[in-house]
Amino acid sequence: MARTSSISELLMIAIRKATVEDASPIATVHVVAWKETYRGIVPDEVLNNLSIQRRTEQWVNSLSDTTHAYHHAFVAEADGQVVGFANFGSPQEKDSGFDGELFAIYILHAAHKQGVGRMLVNAAVNGLREEGHTSMMVWVLKDNPARGFYERLGGVYLYEKPIEIGGEKLMEVAYGWRNLDKFPA
Repeated sequence: MARTSSISELLMIAIRKATVEDASPIATVHVVAWKETYRGIVPDEVLNNLSIQRRTEQWVNSLSDTTHAYHHAFVAEADGQVVGFANFGSPQEKDSGFDGELFAIYILHAAHKQGVGRMLVNAAVNGLREEGHTSMMVWVLKDNPARGFYERLGGVYLYEKPIEIGGEKLMEVAYGWRNLDKFPA
């Protein structure tokens, strides 16, 4: 009987800084993870219109421009395949009371439950510290089934706000870490 391999069987995960050459694999993870995570939460029309090509162009732009807000990113690789990414920087909302933000973290569903998320968040926290940030927040859709991940990492619920995606009103929840020196490893 032939044995098939899947990402979930892989044990070796490598975390590294993203480069422009990672734009297409990051875009692929971005689009696939959105479809895996947000089906039934975000309108189907939005998910069906996601484009790896458009996302690749956006990632090329942000990764090649050191002044771009979304420039700083890490990727998680399993056997040379990008299975997740995280990006971070100065907060989008300047009056948040936090000086750093985890903008996004997406991991292919097949790579869940292997510590990839924790490794990516730790890399982002270290990246924020290197830039002189002392605190961090993240926004997550309230209905995201993986939301408890941030709580398990010690994130404190801050508040929520409405967001519109594809003409539908959803809620986002903010979690924060006031002191990155005390961030769990």
